[in-house]
Amino acid sequence: MADDDLLRRRAVLPIGTVMNLTTLTARQIRYFEEQGLVKPLRNAGNHRMYSLNDVDSLIGIVNERRSGMSLADIKRVRQHQRQQTSDAAARRALRDELFNQRFGQSGSSPYGQNFH
Repeated sequence: MADDDLLRRRAVLPIGTVMNLTTLTARQIRYFEEQGLVKPLRNAGNHRMYSLNDVDSLIGIVNERRSGMSLADIKRVRQHQRQQTSDAAARRALRDELFNQRFGQSGSSPYGQNFH
C-alpha cells in the first residue's frame, strides 16, 4: 500500500501526456498550477513532470468545474481536505511516538511480555 502511494507520487509524466489524459490544454494546466492546485516537479531540463496524483487532481478539477463549482470553492475544499489529512497524519505520528516510548524502548509489550 505504501509502495502504491510512492509510485503515484512519482513525477514522470510530461505535460503532453497529462493533456491527453485530462482533456485540458497546456495553458489550463499551467493556470491550475499558478492557482496552487497542482505542483508538478521540474526535471533537469526544467520541464514540468506530473505524477499520477497530479493527473487525478486535474481530472477532479475538471469534474468539479463541470458540476458548477467555482475555482474559489475548489481551492477552499482542497485546502480543508489537506488540513484534515495533515491533522490526521500528525495525530498518527504522535500516537506512534507515544506507543514507541511506552512500549518500544522499554522492551515490554502491551501484553506484559518482554521481547529482549
